[in-house]
Amino acid sequence: MVNKKLIQELLSESACSHNKEKKSSCDKPKPGATSGGCAFEGAQIALFPFADVVHLVHSPATCIGASWETRQTLTSHHGENNTITGYTTDVNTNDVIFGGDKKLEDAINYIVANKNPKGIFVYETCVTAMIGDDMDNTCNRMEEKHGIPIVVIHSPGFVGGKNLGSRLGGESVLHQLIGTKEPEEIHPFGINLIGEYNVTGDMWQYTPILEKIGIKVVSTLAGDGRIENIQMAHRAKLNVIVCAKSLISLTRKMQERYNIPYISISFYGKRDTTNAIMSIVNAFGDEKLIKRAKEVIEEEETKLEKALTPYRKILEGKKAILNTGGNKTWSIASALQDIGIDVVATSVKKATLEDKEICATYVKILMNDPGTEQAKLIDEHNIDILLAGGRSLYTAIKKKVAFVDVNQEKKVSYGAYSGLINLAKDVSNAVNNKVFKVVGSPEPWN
Repeated sequence: MVNKKLIQELLSESACSHNKEKKSSCDKPKPGATSGGCAFEGAQIALFPFADVVHLVHSPATCIGASWETRQTLTSHHGENNTITGYTTDVNTNDVIFGGDKKLEDAINYIVANKNPKGIFVYETCVTAMIGDDMDNTCNRMEEKHGIPIVVIHSPGFVGGKNLGSRLGGESVLHQLIGTKEPEEIHPFGINLIGEYNVTGDMWQYTPILEKIGIKVVSTLAGDGRIENIQMAHRAKLNVIVCAKSLISLTRKMQERYNIPYISISFYGKRDTTNAIMSIVNAFGDEKLIKRAKEVIEEEETKLEKALTPYRKILEGKKAILNTGGNKTWSIASALQDIGIDVVATSVKKATLEDKEICATYVKILMNDPGTEQAKLIDEHNIDILLAGGRSLYTAIKKKVAFVDVNQEKKVSYGAYSGLINLAKDVSNAVNNKVFKVVGSPEPWN
């Protein structure tokens, strides 16, 4: 069952910046607001990068029809990759009348027999919450029967938006997985990466650098994640929130329960990647680790600057508008500035209050309604390129400016030092594309 007290607690997260001085709700749902992304979708996005578990949605088939496989979340898992396949109990009218518990039990038995996963995540949705299926009881019995973790995520869409859903996913992992397994040894510089989904392999751009310095990634939630690792997450020495501020509730509670401090960083761009690495090593306070980090950073920045030289000549003086969501509203702005682009405006429509505060330190114009503002700003500031999600492509075509997709549909990673080279390459190719030069010139008949 949906826990109303828990939802209220998550909506009034004490660790959020806007709650430091006065209490205000983080993500209080308004009627119709969940149509742009509901709590179920948020929980699913936060957790489905775990590749060694099966993600079973207890719902009508339509709940996974439009929202599964929306991100290119990469994994190094050598077994079956369960992130690319949706599983549903396919609740129908008969189940609504008589209950869907038996169907859920049969689905779990089938998955264990045919897929042999390390665990199963079972998602509650609007229909199964409203008909009152006792999912906790069913999953507890199945867990005892099969001897694998079966985690229930109470995330029906009607309770709120994606941000709240991510927090509900984090709560389920905290209470049902973290602390249920002990590691063979505890690394002195072990970290958990929280809110890193490894979209297009972002995580793989910087984890080798961290390992080179001497830092061990104990677990991730949930990019390239393993259920066994997240069970041992309580033995890490530091939680590192990578972008997804929605999971700050999880890190605060882990600090209270396991005495693990947390920091929030970004690995987009040269400056932020360097700051992120130094923030991690400074949190440990080990002089040898800090010295090693500075040496590795110097090596990486030298290689980066050499690789960026030809692109800087192309991008010098170019102006851009950024229309994306969450932390990317400022992290990608920072990365663009690092390759010499003037970021005129960024959208804050899908950003938290904390993200908006950070945005203001990077970009002067913050768009609250990019749908109407970005087209006008393109004309006013003689913009060269629009970086946004796929839906903004039509604005770029209409305004005859170059376009780069920077949302989860992007095909390459823009994370850390190597990813910045990919970003520079894509932006350079876009602004140099002859098509944009042709469509941007006056019509010959005029």
